[in-house]
Amino acid sequence: MSVVGAFAILSSTMSKNPVLPLLAQSLGARGPELGFIAAASTIPGILVSLPAGSLSDLLGRRKVVFFSLAVFATAPLLYLLVHAAWHLVLVRFYHGFATAIFGPVANAIIAEKFSKQKGERISIFSSATIVGRSAAPFIGGTILYLANMDFDLVYLAVELSAIIALILAILFYKGVDQPKEKSEKEQVKRIIFLDMFMAWKKISTDVRILVTSLVESVQFLTFGAFEFFIVLFAKSIGLDSFQIGVISGAQLVSVVFSKPLMGRLSDKFGRRPIISSGLMLGSAALFITGLTYGFPSLLGTSLLYGVGFASVTSSTAAFVSDLTTREDYGSAMGFLSTIMDVGQTMGPIITAFALEVSDYRGAFQLLGALMFLVLIPFYLLTRRSVKSSIMER
Repeated sequence: MSVVGAFAILSSTMSKNPVLPLLAQSLGARGPELGFIAAASTIPGILVSLPAGSLSDLLGRRKVVFFSLAVFATAPLLYLLVHAAWHLVLVRFYHGFATAIFGPVANAIIAEKFSKQKGERISIFSSATIVGRSAAPFIGGTILYLANMDFDLVYLAVELSAIIALILAILFYKGVDQPKEKSEKEQVKRIIFLDMFMAWKKISTDVRILVTSLVESVQFLTFGAFEFFIVLFAKSIGLDSFQIGVISGAQLVSVVFSKPLMGRLSDKFGRRPIISSGLMLGSAALFITGLTYGFPSLLGTSLLYGVGFASVTSSTAAFVSDLTTREDYGSAMGFLSTIMDVGQTMGPIITAFALEVSDYRGAFQLLGALMFLVLIPFYLLTRRSVKSSIMER
């Protein structure tokens, strides 16, 4: 599953970073239209992540995973048929169903297969997908550079990676789940429609979970905008496609190397200081980004933003788990994920509208201000020590 996940996420990330904004611009997309193209693939995450997990309980993991891999494998071919900017919105929306379904169901598979080692095994899977995500901008940027901006060649590479993921799943995916008896299905439905409702009601009354979810949402709001518009900003100051790929990939590489460290620091020193520090680092990076005018400085701000992103995202899920009981952990993570997708969807749209009335400098500073402002309610509303919650359990 880790190898399948690495190739699948390599495929989906290469389809957007750094090629998507350049393709959209070449098709005449401007202003808010760029934002909707960037956000289209994140909307399915809001709509289907939780239902996909429930559906895998009822129909079996294998069927749902293979459906997602079929989307991974068919979506890249649709980019070759795009001739207008609005076509990209439709293709990106369809492509978004792949990752929205694959992620939660893959985690469920691993948790079932390795019930005594699920923390370690899920971490291995997550690391593998980050490797794929980190390699994508470098590979995509290099192909664009060597092929003289031939977008079709990039999407053929995207297709190849998705086909590899599908073939590996067919070859090695055996015995993950068995068909469920009717009585088991009815019990699952009862759990989904009763217990989950009660868990969500409980979660919605905890202001600390709500404000932490808000932090996650704003963090991914800026992430969705940064990874899309940093490409266009870099192009506007004269950088070539290879340099743009390096800048896009550097942010993800810094996440890969700094996230485990930040997670260990949050275990040792507490979640709040690490989250707060990450928000300040990310805010500073976004303020500086609009003031940079060369490859070295833009590379530096991309790395700094990645460290801030890693600091926040390494600790938000852990913090929410500290605030909930074991039986509500899954619902809390689902709530956090849904709010995250809302933020990631809105980020490019808000930034695109900001660019209508300002320049890149103003747009990036707006994103930086949002990150700094969310720090205030987070710090004030989470002052109550989490230690008491842990001791109660």
